[in-house]
Amino acid sequence: MKTVFSLFIFLALVSTTYALPSFQEVKGSYRKSDSVLLDRHGKVIHELRTDPMGRRLDWAPIEEISPALIRAVVLSEDKRFYSHKGVDWLALGSSIMQNIFTRQTRGASTLTMQLASMLDDGLKPKSSRRTVGQKWRQIKAAGELEETWSKKEILEAYLNLITFRGELQGISASSRGLFDKEPNGLNEPESLILASLIRAPNAPVHVVGNRACAFARSMNPPAACQDIRTLASAALGRKYSIRQKIALAPHVAYQLLPFNALGDARRSSHTREGISVVSTLDSDLQSFAYSALRHHILSVKQQNVNDGALLIVENKTGDVLAYVGSIGDESSARYVDGVKAKRQAGSTLKPFLYAIALEQQILTPASVLIDSPVDIPTALGIYKPEDYENDFKGLVSVRTALASSLNIPAVRTLSLVGVEAFIQRLKLLGFTQLKNEDYYGFSVALGSADVSLWELVNAYRTLADSGLQGELRLTFDDKETKIRRAFSENAIFLISDILADREARSYTFSLENPLSTKYWSAVKTGTSKDMRDNWCVGYSDRYTVGVWVGNFSGTPMWNVSGVTGAAPVWLEIMDHLHRQNPDEAPNPPAGVFAKSIEFQGEIESARTEWFIRNTGPISDSSERQHVSLVTAHDFPHILYPSDGTAISIDPDIPGENQYIYFEAKTSRNDLYWTLNGEAVNNEAFQPAVPWQLKPGKYALSLVDRQEHIVDSVHFEVKGADMKSPESY
Repeated sequence: MKTVFSLFIFLALVSTTYALPSFQEVKGSYRKSDSVLLDRHGKVIHELRTDPMGRRLDWAPIEEISPALIRAVVLSEDKRFYSHKGVDWLALGSSIMQNIFTRQTRGASTLTMQLASMLDDGLKPKSSRRTVGQKWRQIKAAGELEETWSKKEILEAYLNLITFRGELQGISASSRGLFDKEPNGLNEPESLILASLIRAPNAPVHVVGNRACAFARSMNPPAACQDIRTLASAALGRKYSIRQKIALAPHVAYQLLPFNALGDARRSSHTREGISVVSTLDSDLQSFAYSALRHHILSVKQQNVNDGALLIVENKTGDVLAYVGSIGDESSARYVDGVKAKRQAGSTLKPFLYAIALEQQILTPASVLIDSPVDIPTALGIYKPEDYENDFKGLVSVRTALASSLNIPAVRTLSLVGVEAFIQRLKLLGFTQLKNEDYYGFSVALGSADVSLWELVNAYRTLADSGLQGELRLTFDDKETKIRRAFSENAIFLISDILADREARSYTFSLENPLSTKYWSAVKTGTSKDMRDNWCVGYSDRYTVGVWVGNFSGTPMWNVSGVTGAAPVWLEIMDHLHRQNPDEAPNPPAGVFAKSIEFQGEIESARTEWFIRNTGPISDSSERQHVSLVTAHDFPHILYPSDGTAISIDPDIPGENQYIYFEAKTSRNDLYWTLNGEAVNNEAFQPAVPWQLKPGKYALSLVDRQEHIVDSVHFEVKGADMKSPESY
């Protein structure tokens, strides 16, 4: 005993002042394990754990910690906390005596001494117990803490830094994780359980319960022991769970908040709240959009609709104002990001197809197309596109065909534009993962390509921005978005005017439908095969809004169309955005003019139509003109040879007598034949042309005057086991 005290005196003489941080430094260096996503106004919009090493939440001021917990911790760890100066010498002496004369070891560290060890790794025991030197340095550090810190500060820091259970560090994480309460709401049984965890954070449930019961007996009045054991079993016998306070944008948070990393210094900052990233989102709009989508999905759930996604962007900047990847807990797969997931586009790609035809002056809004059954020969057989209602309209104008989303006219338009040209333009718009033309064929006109809502909304933003294509953004970073022209301003004006035409839309959707707004807007719906995906994307002068409705599993919905599925949500969002500042129609560019027209045979009612200057049979003279020269385009295709045909030369017939006819079905006279890229003849087009057989592999095509391949087949002529071609 004398030796031990002599050693303490010696250490006291040789030790120097111990340097410890101030209370403000400790509090300032505290970091949550969660990072926060801020909206464009600096408001917290989502919290997400990004540190896997421990679970820490907000620093809790002593005023916001339950008095019951403070009493329980002082009772269990340091009964004379308020009277000593950092060291409880009575407890220390008793501990030394017990350690010398008994086999039981007993610690005597005060709350202040324990806090000192938390602040300096050198004071933590290297094995099961501290050395005598470490103990003395801990005592010295505790004394210095008491000289510079108040009792209130010591308690506050201790309760925020101590590990209670597993990875739960600090009273905020422990209180919410074990009891789903803020620290100020802890009652006495809960406080006794938490205090009992300090000495052995990972002790078995029954040990914690017994220890808490022992503490309860010394309380006045004592708490019911059975209630404590039951509560301990319920709280500690399961995996802990912390409910997020704010969780409005989980899919954006996963994209922007760095996991266990410092993050991008340009867009993130370190605070006591962890890492914070400022996004382009608007928290109020995000909340409204989520509620609107969730409410609608739940209202049509009986039609086997479980999922949805929504995106709102600002046209001029590309800023994403709202990003809803799912409807949360009610979704079939809440962690799937419906904004970035690829789904079949349905009819939503049609505006870009018609924009090419208008831009290249192949068609005008008044051009007449045939909406009637058509058989298209392909390598896999005959492709028979059908309209959504299977009710063919006959002769219709381009305006009606696009606004009412008729399928056959779109396929006929693709035959004029060319599949490859259409796919290349879609790639320019940002649909970068599309396959080649052979993969889709003519079905791409009806949306067989897989696209994401992110890509689709940005492509429609190109329509809203007069044909200029850029990138969407989620943060205010330093990158300059590359702007490029994807369509001519003239063609885009015509497309927007058509998509905003309520009357032209009425062929399919009637005059009263969720696509009609009290302000100017252009909109398009789309439904994929078997009603698996439902889209509604549209724009005003300031905003573009896209909505997807369906099932993440890919299972079909039941009797859900674009008007009943996604459109009601689109309309609710657009009305909310324009509740104070309704948008007006865009001004026509200098390259277009309006003309009063009539259709021959009263195909459609007389109207005023927009045209790109110098297009079609329409001039910009003042008098009304008849649309009589605008033809109803058929679908040219090669009848013979069919794709994949193999022809053998007969060795017993003279070569000059062996020929076949290239045959095509079309009423057009602006085409010509090519064989392996070379013109077959230079005469006027004939639907049947003779050709002498020659061994080889060939690509036979019908090509228009703009060098677009209208139809193409491959065939082979075999000349094996016969005279050489030169002998004929």
